[in-house]
Amino acid sequence: MLRNLRSGLAAGPLIAALALLPAQVAATEDYGLPSLAGASQAASDEEYRLGRAWLRQFRAQAPLWQDPFAQEYVESLVARLTPHSALTDMRTVVTLVESRTLNAFAVPGGVVGLNAGLFAFAEEEDAAASVVAHELGHLSQRHYARGMERAEQTQLPAMAAMLAGMLIAASGAGNAGIAAAMGSQAALLQDQLTYSRRFEQEADRIGLQAMTQAGFDPQAMVRMFRAMQRQVSLQGGNPPEFLLTHPLTESRLSDIASRASQLEAAKSEREAPTYHLIRARALLALHERTPQQAVTRLAQGEAPDTARRYLDALIAAEGGNIDQALSELDRLADALPDLAILPASAAEAAFQAGRYDEAIQRSRRLLRLMPGHVPTRLILGEALLQRDPDEAYRVLRELTESRPEHPQAFALLAEAAGRSGREAWGHLARAEQLQLSGEIDRAVRQLDVASDVAERDGDRSAASRIETRREDFIDYRETMEKF
Repeated sequence: MLRNLRSGLAAGPLIAALALLPAQVAATEDYGLPSLAGASQAASDEEYRLGRAWLRQFRAQAPLWQDPFAQEYVESLVARLTPHSALTDMRTVVTLVESRTLNAFAVPGGVVGLNAGLFAFAEEEDAAASVVAHELGHLSQRHYARGMERAEQTQLPAMAAMLAGMLIAASGAGNAGIAAAMGSQAALLQDQLTYSRRFEQEADRIGLQAMTQAGFDPQAMVRMFRAMQRQVSLQGGNPPEFLLTHPLTESRLSDIASRASQLEAAKSEREAPTYHLIRARALLALHERTPQQAVTRLAQGEAPDTARRYLDALIAAEGGNIDQALSELDRLADALPDLAILPASAAEAAFQAGRYDEAIQRSRRLLRLMPGHVPTRLILGEALLQRDPDEAYRVLRELTESRPEHPQAFALLAEAAGRSGREAWGHLARAEQLQLSGEIDRAVRQLDVASDVAERDGDRSAASRIETRREDFIDYRETMEKF
């Protein structure tokens, strides 16, 4: 697996508190079908700025699941659902958390987060899609802002205070952070009590429509929520993290079932096993020290044989049996030539085993067929660092230009720039990686170093870019100071 840059801090309290605060208190009345008035209103630029600043702080404090294959899959899932989710602002960004708790969350500004535990729990792709569709429903209806709309002038300050409290929780303050977030909105709580149930039903409705129109089975949302409800019973009333922020009453579940029954299940061809392959990776990440538990968990569901063989190959590679792993991955790739994850995983395994030339060869072969495959471009860039830093810089520079929110790619670019004699650009790339990871003060200092180097070397192109980014960084810092 590619170099992991994540923080080791626990995120449990944060993820338990995240999503949209109005959903934390369940009303007892059944409000029926909510109105979608105002659904077309896009998130304000300030909400967008707050959300992206929050994401940078989150990256600095949460245990991120930096799996490029899972990242690409979730991004494609969000892209598939977004056009049907009534979102007028399509600028979404995905973050993944290495936590075994079942949870997903949405933050104003288009931030969508998923725990690895969601993949462990959901045994079918449509069930996982139902959770993502529900979160996109919250975003499209701007539930967070609408929950505070009566506060008018205090809406955005309260939002910043709420998000700041969540970051306190992520940094280890636990319940104190949640209390701070709740306390920041005490004056607004009564309105939230009124809106919370309406918001959940609204997100359910939008989510059901979106997943059906995107080709997923709407009954999967019913199955997913019933499975969560059963877990509550089995665990003595201790609900999954997701239900702490999205309370599930029997009347709400009945409403979901009723609406799903009125929608026609998508008629699709045989499901590709991609979801199950990503689920295998999630289980292995969660049971890294005891991989046999990942095997057992995968076998308990209805995962196809392809996923089981894939997991066995990943475990063989991590155990040093690289020839066995590559042979199995190649057989799977021959049987399923349309799945880029299989040959890309073989390139990844070769790189991890120190077979850099083979990793480069395998990556380039795949990229000739699928030039935009981000996980393979990352593998190629990192492998080239060991053989041809100048070419690595070119590959990674192109990647960061197309993926400007990718901290891992910038970290590799900084290394490639340094090794290929592009010192000023290397410091600039490191500054980009730092600001994306929430270390904005260090990022600004890194820009100072980059500027000095560019001046020393007479690199006017780098100097111009550095000054442009300095203005952006100062703007980021002003927004982040609200936390």
